[in-house]
Amino acid sequence: MATLRQRKGPRDRNVWQVQVIRQGYPPQYRTFDTKGQAEVWARRIESEMDTGSFLDRSEGDRTTVAEAFERYTQEITPRKAATTIARESGDRKQLQARIGEIALSRLTGRDVADYIREREQEGAKPATVIHELATLSHLYTVARSSWGMTYLVNPVPLAKTARPKLPKGRERRLEPGEEERLLEAAQPQFGAVIRFALATAMRRGEIVTLRWDQVDLKRRAVLLRETKNGETRTVPLSPAALDVLRTIPRRIDGSVFGMSGNAVHLAWDRLMQKTGIKDLRFHDLRHEAISRFFEDTDLDIMEIRAISGHKTLQMLARYTHLRTHRLADRLAGMGRKETWDGKSRNKLEEDGAT
Repeated sequence: MATLRQRKGPRDRNVWQVQVIRQGYPPQYRTFDTKGQAEVWARRIESEMDTGSFLDRSEGDRTTVAEAFERYTQEITPRKAATTIARESGDRKQLQARIGEIALSRLTGRDVADYIREREQEGAKPATVIHELATLSHLYTVARSSWGMTYLVNPVPLAKTARPKLPKGRERRLEPGEEERLLEAAQPQFGAVIRFALATAMRRGEIVTLRWDQVDLKRRAVLLRETKNGETRTVPLSPAALDVLRTIPRRIDGSVFGMSGNAVHLAWDRLMQKTGIKDLRFHDLRHEAISRFFEDTDLDIMEIRAISGHKTLQMLARYTHLRTHRLADRLAGMGRKETWDGKSRNKLEEDGAT
């Protein structure tokens, strides 16, 4: 027979602990938020024992979230990209500090919802919390698929209603004249970084870590071995990108631009103060570059995705905020590379299109 008792659980709240002890089987223990949940679980375990389909879940019962993350760090983390490793390290510290003492099989959706509320009260941004939840969810995926704990229930989806909503994606584009102001005010070394970012849509981390042994001027491409999503990517070089590379000096250390990520961050802050440009981030240059691919080239979305490195088309769509007047040009029958001025505009006026 199953035995149920109420006791104090994590965060000093009342929980129900149930144990099923039957001869020939290892003792089974679980903790639930409600008595009803405990009774349903007990009946299921006893039924499995009666029918001979019982599966021992004791490993999940005795392995805490903190212990599981320690194993995850040793077995899974080393396979990931450096940027992902750095981010997940912070995620794990937050999770281990708050829910690390709870067993994998006993972590509930309520626990996850409480965790979300705590992080929000501390001022954690929605994107930060969502990244932490993704790390926790992947821990359960690994435990189920690689560690044999197929009986575990991932508690993250159970807290769906408490999941924070991401703010609307940034739509900041360069306004007329801003690119010229940036390049005029920037030091030559940093100006080359800005021009290269606009020509390639590469991320800051990909640019500052770029080395000459990754660059093939003959084939007009650079090979990115470590990217945000952990996949190798080849980026084709446009004439503008090639112009940048051909004009910068070679450095003894083999780096292309000779700037660290922090150096770019500080240089950007100084540049914003110097130019007086508001609400523009370095990452917005990637947004601008990708949008220009859609506006000014005949590349299709799959080709642009190959250049940008987005894993899904949904992620890429956030960057494709096309200028309304450019779309009007296209509807008027103009090619991507044509502009709404000069001969093109005059031709439309002659045809009575304006």
